Amino acid sequence: MKVITKEGTKDIWALWYEAGIVKFIDQRVLPEKLEFFNAKDYRDVAFAIKDMIVRGAPAIGAAGALGMAQAYEQRRDMKEVAQVLRATRPTAHDLFFGISLVENAIKTGEDPVKAAKGFVEDLVDRCRRIGENGAKLIKDGTRILTHCNAGALATVDYGTALAPMRVAHRAGKEIFVFVDETRPRLQGAKLTAWELKQEGIPHALIADNAAGHFLSTGEVDMVITGADRITASGDFANKIGTFEKAVVAKACGVPFYVAAPISTFDPNTKDGKGIPIEERGQDEVLFVGGKAIAPEGTKARNPAFDVTPHSYVKAFITEAGIFKPSQLGKLDWMHKKHRKTGGRGRGR
Repeated sequence: MKVITKEGTKDIWALWYEAGIVKFIDQRVLPEKLEFFNAKDYRDVAFAIKDMIVRGAPAIGAAGALGMAQAYEQRRDMKEVAQVLRATRPTAHDLFFGISLVENAIKTGEDPVKAAKGFVEDLVDRCRRIGENGAKLIKDGTRILTHCNAGALATVDYGTALAPMRVAHRAGKEIFVFVDETRPRLQGAKLTAWELKQEGIPHALIADNAAGHFLSTGEVDMVITGADRITASGDFANKIGTFEKAVVAKACGVPFYVAAPISTFDPNTKDGKGIPIEERGQDEVLFVGGKAIAPEGTKARNPAFDVTPHSYVKAFITEAGIFKPSQLGKLDWMHKKHRKTGGRGRGR
């Protein structure tokens, strides 16, 4: 991920493990400030996940793996650590994947730190390949709508939904991105717009409820989002508001793509009915920037995700290729291979 700082442009990851500390870009304070959060133990890692210092399914998975590795080095009770970390964000399948990977490494006598770092580096490489595969769908002049943030901040580097856009832009293709603001936490406005600015990709921020207008007037050529969990049927969970975009896109004849690594696919969950949906505190809806936007005493509901049926998905963009929902059975062997290897790169 390219980040413009006072010292110039730097390449940086959203999180990494260094000298016994899990380090995060603090996504709560972007775009106003670029600050870092140092997690000194597993409870700090749990706080970082729960309080959305880090967010995005793959990045959460990386945080879970690194938090487990850190705890092993600190000789913690690993069952307790795994329980605490798993409870932070129940919808994100990658979190459970990353934790289980380190648990398996411990059982088989592998170095858990090496396994966790390898998993994170492998994840970055997989996102790069997602970008290369997805960029083939993007023609010169394509106008793309995306929801929430599925960029490098959500995946350690490159991104899922943003990866094809990065690759296409770097290849010289002219593209334009419509960025949903993504209420209530405004990940689109604060994070996706920030990432696109760093890359120099032309874009416009739009209110969530303006997406239907641009889809219906022919100003959007395709929709690409990420996912937090994809079931065996192809039903998937993503940031609240995704389902609405998928329905309107289909009604307007605009193809809807989902970009995600193999680790986000959950073959053990049959369909969307089996996905647990996290509901967060009502203050995220009732306050913006610490200021109340509703009458005192107003109650709010705040589901963090919704489920989109596979019938609204044109195809899934993965590191292994592009698959229609009806072809997801082909991913089974790749998922098993990924779980066994966990990726063994250089680490960081």
